[in-house]
Amino acid sequence: MKTKGKFITLEGIEGAGKTTQLAVVQSCLEEQGVDVLTTREPGGSPIGERIRALLLDPDLKGIAADTELLLMFAARAEHLEKKIQPALENGIWVLCDRFTDATYAYQGGGRGIELERIALLEEYVQDSMRPDLTLLFDLPVATGIARAGRRSAPDRFESEAVCFFEDVRTGYLAIAQSNPERVRVIEAGVPVEQVSDQVRRQVTAFLKEIDR
Repeated sequence: MKTKGKFITLEGIEGAGKTTQLAVVQSCLEEQGVDVLTTREPGGSPIGERIRALLLDPDLKGIAADTELLLMFAARAEHLEKKIQPALENGIWVLCDRFTDATYAYQGGGRGIELERIALLEEYVQDSMRPDLTLLFDLPVATGIARAGRRSAPDRFESEAVCFFEDVRTGYLAIAQSNPERVRVIEAGVPVEQVSDQVRRQVTAFLKEIDR
């Protein structure tokens, strides 16, 4: 019987390079013979992707903060049941571009929703389910916004003011400080090759830790 897979998440503000580095993590794991499934949030399932389209639609301005929060967890509940949990139970490692840390950072830090309310939904939807490792890609907000602006037209979140992303970044760094065993901060403002080097070191260290 296969042992349960590990759950690795990648977090960071817009323009942090998570998508590029997710491929680096995948490559590191596959080189060690690990079966890997990549996914993203919001989304990751047919229903989740429809919710994602609503959440990111730049024409849907003025969505209530509570509505946004509940949609995030609705997509997450579907994602967990239909994709993440079945993969993990079958010994497949899951790499996810954002997860619940993003909710604490964006809806908590950015929107100002009380963290205790987010924690209640986290417990309800996830029970004891938490990532085994989180890579937090941190960089100055101005750098991230400039990078995101070069790649595509802004979605609903990318259209937010700079102060919103400053609050999101602060929220992420608070999570890292409170969870040093799980969250590894990657300096993402440096050239991509240097970011990839940091990622490889952290993934290698994690593999050694779980082999002890």
